[in-house]
Amino acid sequence: MRTKAKVSGSVVAGFPSPAEQYLEPPLDLNELLVKRPAATYFVRVQGDSMIGAGISDGDLLVVDRSLRPADGDVIIASVDGDFTVKTYRHDKDGVRLEPANPAYQVIRLRPGQELDYFGKVTACIHRFAGKR
Repeated sequence: MRTKAKVSGSVVAGFPSPAEQYLEPPLDLNELLVKRPAATYFVRVQGDSMIGAGISDGDLLVVDRSLRPADGDVIIASVDGDFTVKTYRHDKDGVRLEPANPAYQVIRLRPGQELDYFGKVTACIHRFAGKR
């Protein structure tokens, strides 16, 4: 069952405006975030290795497994059976998965290591701390 949230207008992020803005049509989050339903899944983030990319512990990622990874994409992958979300890098030096937190090391793929690709992250749904 799909539900549509109502968008009641826009909000100014600077100084408040007394003018009433026009009403928006209903917002369908599936239509907004899911371009290929058969290839899309959602996954909850555990950890803080991508905090610098705006991806926090507890966030919900929208992942499209039909999209091939390109340099700079945030992806879901498995390295030797361990799942991770990282920025995919591919250049003359090979493939590496980069965290967005200096507390974590870059994963440089070595010969013999197994990398399985599980999709490109296309959106991140983030809740503010303490809000439910």
